[in-house]
Amino acid sequence: MNFKKRFFDLFLSIAAMPFLFFPLIFICFLLFFSSRGPIIFFSNRVGKDGAMFSMPKFRTMKNNTPQVASHLLKDPQKYITNFGKILRKYSLDELPQIFLVAYGKMSIVGPRPALFNQYDLIYLRKKNKIDSIKPGITGWAQINGRDFLSIEEKIKLDQYYLENFSLKLDIYIILMTLKRINKKQDISH
Repeated sequence: MNFKKRFFDLFLSIAAMPFLFFPLIFICFLLFFSSRGPIIFFSNRVGKDGAMFSMPKFRTMKNNTPQVASHLLKDPQKYITNFGKILRKYSLDELPQIFLVAYGKMSIVGPRPALFNQYDLIYLRKKNKIDSIKPGITGWAQINGRDFLSIEEKIKLDQYYLENFSLKLDIYIILMTLKRINKKQDISH
């Protein structure tokens, strides 16, 4: 599983980079002029085997936003920038993670990496050995409910992915992710 998946990730990430170059530069330019703060935001995430890593995203929230999962914010809309709403709607804020896929810290498909302070999610992933696989830019949970899933539902979906991994499943998840992004489906904010 690991060699085929790594080759697939490396091939897709490197093949995507020339196509993503101009959109990445354009987004950087718009972020620079649309709001104050860094263009790229790094958050501490939990990766394979519980290892911590810094995950880059285009910044979509205002400075001094608490570092918690956005669904835990009291009023997430007041923290999201105007341009950030667009980036989130089309999941463009996730694009910088393609470099972590090429580097080998993330996979294109896998469980979304937990924030360092999502202790319940981290615990359940460890307990169910879900942390034995690299986190992904997208995953089985993202195409089956994304922002509207409870932690228990996410764990069940991540467990399914762990037990049924195949390149065919990864390709299906990538295609369904693109379809859901196009429809702006299952995105709460």
